[in-house]
Amino acid sequence: MNLRLVSRLLGVVAMLIGGTMAFSLPWAHPLLGHRGDVPPDAAFETRGFLALLLTILLSFALGGLFLWLGRGQKGRLYRKEAMAVVGLSWILATLLGALPFWLRGTYRSPAVRQTIDSTTWQVYDFSAIVHRHWQTKNTLAEDERIVLEALLDVGSRGYSPDELREAVDLTDPQAILQGLIDRDPDWKTALLFPDSAAGGNDRAGNYRVRWIKMGLVDSLFESQSGFSTTGATVISDLEDPYLIPHCLLFWRSSTHFLGGLGIIVLFVAILGQGSAGKALMRNEMPGPSKEGMQARMQHTAWVFAAIYCALNLLLTLILKAQGLSWFDAICHAFGTLATGGFSTWNKSLGHFDSAWIDYTVVIFMILAGTNFTLLYFLFLRQPGRLLADVEWRIYMTVIVLISVLVVSFGIYHGDFGSGSLVDQVQAGTRFGLFQVVSVITTTGYGTHDFDRWNSFGRGVLFLLMFVGGCAGSTGGGLKVIRHVLFLKILRLEIEQAFHPTVVRPLRLGGKPLDDPDLRKNILVYFSLILVIFVFSWMFVVTVEPDSTWGPNPEHKLIDSASGIAATLNNIGPGLGTVGATQNYGHFSTLSKALFVWLMMVGRLEMFAILVLFIPGFWRSR
Repeated sequence: MNLRLVSRLLGVVAMLIGGTMAFSLPWAHPLLGHRGDVPPDAAFETRGFLALLLTILLSFALGGLFLWLGRGQKGRLYRKEAMAVVGLSWILATLLGALPFWLRGTYRSPAVRQTIDSTTWQVYDFSAIVHRHWQTKNTLAEDERIVLEALLDVGSRGYSPDELREAVDLTDPQAILQGLIDRDPDWKTALLFPDSAAGGNDRAGNYRVRWIKMGLVDSLFESQSGFSTTGATVISDLEDPYLIPHCLLFWRSSTHFLGGLGIIVLFVAILGQGSAGKALMRNEMPGPSKEGMQARMQHTAWVFAAIYCALNLLLTLILKAQGLSWFDAICHAFGTLATGGFSTWNKSLGHFDSAWIDYTVVIFMILAGTNFTLLYFLFLRQPGRLLADVEWRIYMTVIVLISVLVVSFGIYHGDFGSGSLVDQVQAGTRFGLFQVVSVITTTGYGTHDFDRWNSFGRGVLFLLMFVGGCAGSTGGGLKVIRHVLFLKILRLEIEQAFHPTVVRPLRLGGKPLDDPDLRKNILVYFSLILVIFVFSWMFVVTVEPDSTWGPNPEHKLIDSASGIAATLNNIGPGLGTVGATQNYGHFSTLSKALFVWLMMVGRLEMFAILVLFIPGFWRSR
């Protein structure tokens, strides 16, 4: 293992991250407009700006150190070194990407929450040092529930004494809150009363719910979710700049842009590494290669980057023309083309409530889930190559077929409203198609609460989490081509059971596949996915306290499985407690640490991360 060469390449990656982060700095200034109906917390987002600036300086300092350690090293990059660069680059990116959230002290969620059934209240346990969790409280009185719901609805700002009385229409809400903390001291840590000594802080003079700051694991979760294009989040309120400033929201979406393009693909495009470029690109764009693509890896990477950037620019302009601000248009373009799903609004794209925006994003999600080699041929006016591709035809067939089934069952069960049949068909087509495309491409955007759909709709979306987009796309998941080959391999194995002397080659599109190891690799990949899923599932079920589910611990098994599937396959939202309107903030630190690892494993096709834990991988021979 040539560690000095690996160090030099990691130095370039660190500086690349720092350089990209610099584009988030201007968004700290309110003159850029941001979101028209969400004013910035101050004239300038100073704390967010300083957190980004300090991280940029650290990125360049660390990059310089790595370059110095690898100075003068120009040896050949072999397969082991290439895999080490891929795996370590994503770990490095996760660490550097997490620092702005952690240094700024970003807030993730209120310390009081209602469980999914909205009847049980929980308070965050601040007293525990390591394994903090939610404490379920006894049923509250009606007046206590009214006051707490009002404080949660208003967000982190809270209410002044007069505003609180007007909001809840009760005689003495202050006395109700005082009685609550007198009866149970756990509420005292979760509720904040007006502080007259706070000076000019307009929030400190209000009654409000305390918010939880993102710890290091929370920050790593948010960072890795961005770079792996998963789109899962621990942040409950994206619309309050006091909790998360616009400049950090822009950086959060920028991690999607980098992750979708692939740090290593960028690296190959900028520097080029000869034969090493092929090893790097194989880890970033796995799957059977398409014939006719450019032979030189550096040229291939430039083509990939050009198509990716052009689609981002085009979608940004279209979304801007459809009424979004520049801030929203850029961030949602990053999330769409990277198949990531980070939004700048709590309701995701559902905030805009526009069918035109929904259908526009659907088209670009489908493009993002398509092999970029085929998009290159499309650019060269060779649409026949796209239509002739077996994987793309199956990819589109699955989208159409599943969408029809989801819409049909949804209309039958009344999932899309109770209006006329025409209205239900229109709503079902809009929301059903969007969610099917969002899940199969692993984007994870939401325009409808699919967790309230019928069992068939939710079940088929869960299965789609294990499908993914096409090989060579920005989509995650297992990839359509692997499922196609896996079914063909099973058919050959079954045939060989009653015709043991017959030898048939593995074919795709009528042509035999030359790779002798492909059959074994496909089976090994599916086996590893199964093993990782099962053991991760049992880990979450074991370490996660029942209080996470409040009065419904019976949902623990399916919700945990959904969370594992959503992070391992880079989807983002799952079912139940990680559903379309929920987030991952209420999970314990150990579970979130596992999710971070799963997102990285899923994004890098497992092997580039798993080999880092094999001692023999680091030996010279």
